[in-house]
Amino acid sequence: MKPFKTLFYLIFSLFTMEFILRITTVKSILSYGFFISLLFNLSFATAFFLILNFFSKKFLKHAVAVIFLVVLAIIYSSQIIYYQFFRTFYHLYSASNAGQVSDFWKDILLVTGKNLQWVILVFTPALILFFLGKKIISSKTIKYNLKFLLVLLIILTHLSGVLAVYKGGRYTNSPYDLYFKNSNPLLSVQNLGLLTTIRLDLQRMITNWTPVVDVFIPDPVDTGDDDPDDNDEPKEREYNVLNIDFDYLIEKEKDETIRLMHEYFKNLQPTAKNEYTGIFQGYNLILITAESLAPFAINKEITPTLYKLVHEGFYFPNFYVPLWDVSTSDGEYMGLTSLIPKSGVWSFRASSNISLPFVMGNQLKNLGYKTVAYHNHTYTYYGRHLSHPNMGYDYKGIGNGLDVKRVWPASDLEMMEVTVDEYINNEPFHAYYMTVSGHLQYNFIGNNMAMKNRKLVEHLPLSTQAKAYLATQIELDKALEYLLERLEEAGIAERTLIVMSTDHYPYGLEHDTIDELSGFYVDRDFDIHKSPLVMYVKGMEPKRIDDPAWGIDIIPTISNLMGLEFDSRLLMGRDIFSDSEPLVFFRNMSFITDKGRYNARTRKFIPNEEVEVDDDYVERISRIIQNKFYFSRLILENDYYSKVLNGIR
Repeated sequence: MKPFKTLFYLIFSLFTMEFILRITTVKSILSYGFFISLLFNLSFATAFFLILNFFSKKFLKHAVAVIFLVVLAIIYSSQIIYYQFFRTFYHLYSASNAGQVSDFWKDILLVTGKNLQWVILVFTPALILFFLGKKIISSKTIKYNLKFLLVLLIILTHLSGVLAVYKGGRYTNSPYDLYFKNSNPLLSVQNLGLLTTIRLDLQRMITNWTPVVDVFIPDPVDTGDDDPDDNDEPKEREYNVLNIDFDYLIEKEKDETIRLMHEYFKNLQPTAKNEYTGIFQGYNLILITAESLAPFAINKEITPTLYKLVHEGFYFPNFYVPLWDVSTSDGEYMGLTSLIPKSGVWSFRASSNISLPFVMGNQLKNLGYKTVAYHNHTYTYYGRHLSHPNMGYDYKGIGNGLDVKRVWPASDLEMMEVTVDEYINNEPFHAYYMTVSGHLQYNFIGNNMAMKNRKLVEHLPLSTQAKAYLATQIELDKALEYLLERLEEAGIAERTLIVMSTDHYPYGLEHDTIDELSGFYVDRDFDIHKSPLVMYVKGMEPKRIDDPAWGIDIIPTISNLMGLEFDSRLLMGRDIFSDSEPLVFFRNMSFITDKGRYNARTRKFIPNEEVEVDDDYVERISRIIQNKFYFSRLILENDYYSKVLNGIR
């Protein structure tokens, strides 16, 4: 049994790392998913032990074993640190682009310091093996018959893990679903373990795997229905559609995937034009994605301009911006394209190679608008130097024309001050901003915007982290105040539409801090993703919109408000002012409608008061959501817009 001391130690090491990862992140210990992870980790440990026994020299076994545990410790500890930043785990795709993260090295060091005890614990098995290797590593080589038994053990433990996956059910986000059909690193680590998640991620990258979806083609709709008005006289409804001859496209198309897409979009119900169609036609448009903006940043005394914009325009108390699993830019991508981000890639970068006719930059540029975009961070970050020009913008960031102080995070106010003159006297114009002042870490040590506005929050009866967060949002408030003043001075405030949402909730805040700022417990499944949405024109009559809505609805809503010609069937969101059924959904397939909420984690639907739904309601909505995920991905992969618009007649 002496040679097997090494095997037992490897098994212990992998189990220890998995345990530490779970208690520091997902808190999923006594769970079926942890049991599955142990089975797969047993197979991993045995396989590596077998590899070690092909080395005849003890010092080589020792060196290889130490290197193996060090590599695993780096993987586990980096995932722990990444989770503290982004509340999820990274894909291998993100790891391959890790150079982007170097800009945040100070924040990484700070978070690593806060979690140093866990990092040390993760590296402990490697350290013990390094110093006590003579007692753990055996010089004896196991015989071939035992090697054969080890191979059988590897197969047996792996098949046991797969069997446990099958036994875990086949519902959405089940171990089976995540192992065979879907990709979600956070849920996959919970249900399958980190090493299995990485193995599946690698396999899928190599094989160009795509999620398995049961495609549902809806029945054809008739957009020529007449609705009776008050006098019972027929009134023809108008829809936001282009005159696309789908029948012609289907007949001529040889590619089965593209033909399927034509059939799907042909049968979708478009959104109808309504009383808000074209009310801002010809207006200037300023579109803003505000870094980590949350409802508790809206305060009449602390952020008065934000409060004004949120409450004196269209007011959306039930607006959401979910956090996705690959990139924090996915929320921005969703808000600018009305498409669901593709799992496993940076969707913005991927979109730079396809036609995007419905993004606001391209729509308004084609109408003669001056179209500009700005980001007060490194201009190449997440490939924005590729994606934003493709969306029709003359784009500037730090490093290619945006001249602001290079502090972290940079000032939103300073970005406004150096850019507004570039477009304000060139009507009609459309300016897009991605801000950065609200970025983590929320402290008064390394966050320049928090330090700059510290005196304005010192009097508040809040924790240090809560004060620092509000201080960063004060900088955004100052930027918006400056913007409104310039529009007023130019005499164009009454004909300039300002639209602003966020890219994600402030995940850099502790959950306790979010509850503190909110004044109540914020549920982690839905309301943590609730966000302000600004749609404001000076002098407009304020109006409250209670229907649930989310970031993907922004582009179709603006397009309708500005009276633009677009096809609502080809976007994944809806015009918020239309009579189409509202639908907000999240990465794990949870959703919110006007009927209630479905929590995919608990598999429970909670209807709104006095609302009853059919037994198949959750299944019906879930199929719609799966289709939106699937066809968003196909649009990105197949440059679909360039093909379908060839069918305009």
